[in-house]
Amino acid sequence: MNKRYKALALFSGGLDSLLSVLYMQKLGIEVIPIFFRTPFFTEERPLQTAQANGLALTVIDFSAEHLEMLRNPVYGFGKNFNPCIDCHGLMFRTAGDLLEKFNADFLISGEVLSQRPMSQRKDAMNAVSKLSGYKDLLIRPLSQQLLADTKPIRENWIAKADMLALNGRSRKPQLELAKELGVHSFPSPAGGCRLTDKNFSVRLRDLIKYNQLELDNINLLRFGRHFRLNDTTKLIVGRDENDNDMLQALNLGDVFLLVEEYPGPLCIIKGAEIDEDIIALSAGILAYFIKKAPDELAVPWGTEFPLQNSLTVKKADAQTINQYMIKE
Repeated sequence: MNKRYKALALFSGGLDSLLSVLYMQKLGIEVIPIFFRTPFFTEERPLQTAQANGLALTVIDFSAEHLEMLRNPVYGFGKNFNPCIDCHGLMFRTAGDLLEKFNADFLISGEVLSQRPMSQRKDAMNAVSKLSGYKDLLIRPLSQQLLADTKPIRENWIAKADMLALNGRSRKPQLELAKELGVHSFPSPAGGCRLTDKNFSVRLRDLIKYNQLELDNINLLRFGRHFRLNDTTKLIVGRDENDNDMLQALNLGDVFLLVEEYPGPLCIIKGAEIDEDIIALSAGILAYFIKKAPDELAVPWGTEFPLQNSLTVKKADAQTINQYMIKE
């Protein structure tokens, strides 16, 4: 009886990764889709896509490994702070290390040759393969006819003729394949990685510059306006009600500031040098964003709610805002 081979699949939740899984299943390969979680991409969308298409998704957190890679990626960064080649290489390496655990034989992904300018050129895909340490066990089903043979093809675990030859940025072949495979639910193309976001990347560079690349600090980057007050201290100012709610729920600040008499932001100060001058500066910045408040007002502050302390300050001016705000 012929062996039924098993593959671990890198699964992003996008159409390409979904098609690669379903297509290989159609060929008789047992496929286990895996999503790697970091602070920069989370599993909500992949889980929705998997559930909508009858797939059981395994979610694995590799935040620590990813942060370490982010400090000094071999192939550098893309347009913003996205180390796509190193990131994909790390995913394949981590997945390869799991082959034995899952009793699997090889790895697959939904990469399409020439679809993405940084990470899916042929030379970039070769670089990813080399970084992974599992180059000879990688298959990209959607483009494998255009790529070098690896062990699963050489040893006839799968037939090269059964692989596809998708190339370029057009989505038409994928949509046709989705129809052929009976796929009716998949997300529209969208960047799921926060490292491709310009504003997020600027804030992340600030954390790295000041040696504060920790999970708590990274989680705060998604919310509010960010101000660098000194080498060890930041202020985060909520932009809207959702930001305020999230900042309070995360509870990652050392000091909170909130003026309840007026609609305005919740602020948190996070750092190692929070003295009275820092609190006064933060209170003035907070007051700047309360448009209906007088030029001088009392700002409550404290380490927990209800806030027990108060400081009367004048609103910061635009020059002060520009001096401290983290921006490009």
